Amino acid sequence: MLYLGIDIGKRNHIASLIDENSKVLFKAFSFSNTLDGANNLLEKLSIYINAQSDVEIGMEATGHYWLSVYSFLIENKYTVHVVNPIQTDGWRKGTEIRKRKTDIIDSVLIADLIRYGNFNETSLSDEDTMSLRNLSRFRNYLVSSIGDLKRKVICVLDQTLPEYSAVFSNIFGETSKELLLRFQTADDFENISSNQLDELLEKVSFKQFTKNKVTQISKLAANSFGLKFCQNSFSLQLRLLLEQIKFIEAQVSDVDNEISVILDKIKSPITTIPGIANVTAAVILGEIGDISRFSNASKLAAYAGIDTSVSQSGSYVSSNNKMSKRGSPYLRKALF
Repeated sequence: MLYLGIDIGKRNHIASLIDENSKVLFKAFSFSNTLDGANNLLEKLSIYINAQSDVEIGMEATGHYWLSVYSFLIENKYTVHVVNPIQTDGWRKGTEIRKRKTDIIDSVLIADLIRYGNFNETSLSDEDTMSLRNLSRFRNYLVSSIGDLKRKVICVLDQTLPEYSAVFSNIFGETSKELLLRFQTADDFENISSNQLDELLEKVSFKQFTKNKVTQISKLAANSFGLKFCQNSFSLQLRLLLEQIKFIEAQVSDVDNEISVILDKIKSPITTIPGIANVTAAVILGEIGDISRFSNASKLAAYAGIDTSVSQSGSYVSSNNKMSKRGSPYLRKALF
């Protein structure tokens, strides 16, 4: 049996091949992260093997760059092991006396780790589970973006009409957002025409509530401490920020709908647990993958990074240990 280690890079990967006695057959073979590059690797490998079963391939789960070459090798019927970089780092410390880290050394180390066999593979989920992970992480990004935009809105509104927040407890409610899309400054609210008010009321559900709020803001606007200069620039900024929020919120809704479709398809019982709805379920299922790969609860806790770190030296054992936080931050956040 031969063992191929691949050190993953953004544009180029480095491969090294060893035999069952750890003898290096070739090392530092560089191939590009393209279809041609991957075919060059197979051509190089064909010199040493007769069939795909003659070699086992290992690589680190480095960012997202490993996915393309992994997919290519799996499609070509090779056995591929994906390991966590923490494991190869530990293997390096155990086998290397000098502190060295290069792409060439790493590719040989990965091959040697696969040869030795004492490693835990990164879980590679089925398509539905991976889709849940991708969608839940993308949703997290969208929600974070909305949070950033909301902070910018508050910053602008504090300058143009600081009294506004006293009228609406939630300035990002549907009525408030619809109002701010039309009127952004104290002068805008002070000079609302009847036609403008009628157009606004056609867009909202609670018409009397909205009318009362407009009246309150108009009175406050008459003595507003907001800026009296550069109003057009601030007004444009506020309106565009709100339009971005509205657009991204629609995207979040689309993601939620797709998550619901996948959860209905896989029929996981996790949503029967009180407090776990579709979004949290998608994160947990997507991040954990196949839960049967964890032999006990402690290993799952360690994977989530909610286990305690250990500090011990000689007879000293720390009694004040912190959470390790070495696992998936997305899973940890969902659990909390």
